[in-house]
Amino acid sequence: MRRFVMPLLWPVITGILLAVVLLDQFPQLLGKPAPETTSPPAATATPAADTASRAAPQLREAAPMKRGEGPVSYSSAVAEAAPAVVNVYSSRVVQREQHPLMSDPFFRQFFGKDMPRRQRLLSSLGSGVIVSDEGYILTNNHVIQGADQIQVALRDGRETLATLVGTDPDSDLAVLKIDLDNLPVIRLADSEKIAVGDVSLAIGNPFGVGQTVTMGIISATGRNHLGLSAYEDFIQTDAAINPGNSGGALVNARGALVGINTAIFSRSGGSQGIGFAIPTNLAREILRQIITHGRVIRGWLGIEAQEITPNLATSFGLKAAQGVVISSVLPNGPGDKAGLQPGDIMTAIDGKPILDPRVAMADIAEIKPGTQLPVTIIRGGERRTVTIEVGERPIPSQKGQAG
Repeated sequence: MRRFVMPLLWPVITGILLAVVLLDQFPQLLGKPAPETTSPPAATATPAADTASRAAPQLREAAPMKRGEGPVSYSSAVAEAAPAVVNVYSSRVVQREQHPLMSDPFFRQFFGKDMPRRQRLLSSLGSGVIVSDEGYILTNNHVIQGADQIQVALRDGRETLATLVGTDPDSDLAVLKIDLDNLPVIRLADSEKIAVGDVSLAIGNPFGVGQTVTMGIISATGRNHLGLSAYEDFIQTDAAINPGNSGGALVNARGALVGINTAIFSRSGGSQGIGFAIPTNLAREILRQIITHGRVIRGWLGIEAQEITPNLATSFGLKAAQGVVISSVLPNGPGDKAGLQPGDIMTAIDGKPILDPRVAMADIAEIKPGTQLPVTIIRGGERRTVTIEVGERPIPSQKGQAG
């Protein structure tokens, strides 16, 4: 009997289990509401109350760009300045032995002082700027240094010999004079009012190819510690300046002179976007002194000094590396007569602390010779004040070749 009933019970049991599973998953089959499905809470916006408590950020709005605001051409500035920029050709005659064997002492003994020699002409090329109706021209001292003859060529095709009025090797400036009528003259701007970012145009005769104009901006002002000259206060520009541009004009966007192009920083000999110019305010004063006095008159103490490094400051027992150490005193010079000695530490000039030796030297140069100048020094750890009668700086001897 059991053998016949069991096959009938398995379908019934299977049906009951299936019904239980279906009722558990779908309770609505029995008329019950379906349970709410749980899910992670959705991200919601910040309530209105929180939004109202925050102030809107203050943004800097740019003004609409005006396409016609900047010039599309600097031709008017070039037309204003370029005629006053001249080419400067300097030449000098050097004596040279006729044959290389003449440098041998064995051969020289046969000729003695009557050794045959020949002349060779060396020439250099640069630029200059006509700054007055009288024909005065500003250029670099290194352009005409050692020249026996100086020739000037104007943009209008006229050429003439120039007279050297005077030089100032300490600033690398020179003044020439030509005698021609109806000269184009450049206007001088106040170099104190130029700013980094101002448009600048360099005009000169690079590589002798002819008058050339390049454009850039003023990259920096007051550059010094470059080792280019004794008194440095250079304008830096990225307007291309190349060999032959020396002595040429650096002008602003209106064609007014802001500087005399002097040097470039280069590892290849060509322009690398770093050029230096002497500011017009400095050039103007040097021009005036050379014309009126025949030289540049600068104050002078007759000493040589070096900057105090942290190591030197420690060795002298100073708390800070401030001032300069007097390394030598010229005999019978102003400093020597006032009792200065090598090893003295100069900390202030006329009450002004010495923070930079070059700035201090420039300040002394501006003092009129004969002025009684109080100087603060430290000697043997003792601070004292010495009064020096400022002398006139001697004109440095010019060495080297024109270039």
